[in-house]
Amino acid sequence: MTPPIALPAPVQDLAVAAADRLGWRGTVLPEMTFLGRKVNVVAELLPDVHAERICLGHEPVTDRHAVSTWVWPEFNGLVPEQAVRITGVISVQRHWRTGLACTVPFLRYCDAAVVLPTPAVMTDDYVDNGLPRARAYGVAVLSAEPEAVVSVDLAGRGDRMFAGFDANYRWLGELAYEQLLGL
Repeated sequence: MTPPIALPAPVQDLAVAAADRLGWRGTVLPEMTFLGRKVNVVAELLPDVHAERICLGHEPVTDRHAVSTWVWPEFNGLVPEQAVRITGVISVQRHWRTGLACTVPFLRYCDAAVVLPTPAVMTDDYVDNGLPRARAYGVAVLSAEPEAVVSVDLAGRGDRMFAGFDANYRWLGELAYEQLLGL
């Protein structure tokens, strides 16, 4: 049994470097657990909607059950608009399987990327299994070296259509909105 591969830098530093390297616009938020997956969300504040929500007193709503009703047809036009645009999600992991498990569910809403330590991308398992799966799903893969230096190992696929807004997307947007206001 081999010891686990260590991350070469803090998760936040690697996520920021990855978003910059991929050219994703927005702020890289601190790592959060969403639906059991640890990810860093990259989100942009929509200034017009944010100003309107301030004027109307609509603060972020992070209660999942309350937000889940916002997509009901009878609430159309009665709930606050989403004040952030989710650019993508980044998962910093030690192994490609965990990284894909954390990011693939988000592909219906936005782009996704996995950051792996360089020794993890130099394995036969990654080359034979991880790389083809990441390519098939359209997940970007970046390798990380010390000092938060990242390089693109596989560019993600940006030509896909994203699903419409559902309750989970609205909830993720409200969580990201709360974090953006707290920065």
